[in-house]
Amino acid sequence: MKLVVNGEARQVEAATLAALLEALNYGDAKVATALNGDFVPARARATTSVKDGDRIEILAPRQGG
Repeated sequence: MKLVVNGEARQVEAATLAALLEALNYGDAKVATALNGDFVPARARATTSVKDGDRIEILAPRQGG
């Protein structure tokens, strides 16, 4: 299916947000996620379905000052 991940069109096969993170090699990384502009907590990713055309934002923390 076609998804927009961090503003970039991607062709990815995943049924849930958790599966999408695995497919994109995020694995167990500590990230924040949003689906179509709505925050999705880590505990809800396994049950959050994704569908063709969805917009996903994946944000990782950065160190620095």
